[in-house]
Amino acid sequence: MSNNRRPAYLSIVIIAVVTIVVTAAVIMWFKPDHTSTALAQPASNALGEEAEGTLSTALAAGQMLPTTATQNQSLFVTGLERLPRSLKGTQIDGEIIIDENKQLVVTQGLRRLFDYFLSALGEEDEAVIFARVESYIRHHTPEPAASQAVAIFGKYVAYLKALPEIEKRYGNLQLQATKSGELDLNAVAQQQQDVTKLRQQYFAKDTISAFFGTEDDYDDYSVEMVRINQNKQTSEAQKEAARQDYISRLPDSVTKANIVQQANLGELMARTEQMKARGATPEALYNMRRELVGAPAAKRLAQVDQEDASFDQRFTQYQTQKQRLLSQSGDQAQAQIQVNQLEQQLFDDAERKRLSGYAALQETKTQ
Repeated sequence: MSNNRRPAYLSIVIIAVVTIVVTAAVIMWFKPDHTSTALAQPASNALGEEAEGTLSTALAAGQMLPTTATQNQSLFVTGLERLPRSLKGTQIDGEIIIDENKQLVVTQGLRRLFDYFLSALGEEDEAVIFARVESYIRHHTPEPAASQAVAIFGKYVAYLKALPEIEKRYGNLQLQATKSGELDLNAVAQQQQDVTKLRQQYFAKDTISAFFGTEDDYDDYSVEMVRINQNKQTSEAQKEAARQDYISRLPDSVTKANIVQQANLGELMARTEQMKARGATPEALYNMRRELVGAPAAKRLAQVDQEDASFDQRFTQYQTQKQRLLSQSGDQAQAQIQVNQLEQQLFDDAERKRLSGYAALQETKTQ
């Protein structure tokens, strides 16, 4: 399940980072029976956004009713009893942070904690998940922070259940973009406004910032890149200059660093394809890559090039011998046995799994 909720047409690799600065002492509960006093550290999000779309849709299809504390205790004590199969053996993701007055400090890690348990939706009933999360919070968090976290969890669930209604109103955006070749940025902006209004119905400003601030930065970046790409009045060189100008004006942050890295990867792929088409030498490719992504990555990519070249050579040999075996043999069953033996001689287990897809790709290129 995703920690980042955003429209599918704004798909972008998200590495959300949260830095919480607390002037007083801060107590963090990461895992059961583990208590320490420290400043909150940056935490990464490794959850996919498509799964959260499934979550919000599933939640909208039913009702998750908060249970009372008494009901919670009848089901769980720590919230970790009888974990569903998908959560067994996993490390709990997220955090609950309080200040020196035992007030809740809302972070993106709190949202990750909610998403961790909500990922079991489908394996467990909604009411059971709510009881599990409430029990976990109350067992590991003092008051009043515990009740504050439980209240935000209830609002978060309600927010996820309300999201599909907005998506219904803009559900054909992707279809429209596919047919026209362009995205309606006015519709995109309107959907973003509707989502913003929905968040404001459920959350305070600090919660909105903590839960969604990083993904909003990426959304803004995504929309601006689409806007630049769809501008027919500018050349490719002007578009590239506009992209670089936008990135340069972003405030220094981990988000900006990730965007810069992503932009470099995009340029890396484009320039690699262009240089290979012109017959660039391995040395020239290495120098270009080293400039963009550094020497270690350039060395790894050079190794990948060598492996790909070796695979291509063996694949050509394989295709030639395969066609000869199948065309010359009167016994197709025996010919297929020989083809299978040829595969084992030329390719390892992992490479053999690539053969059918690679053959289809090569056939497409020749059409």
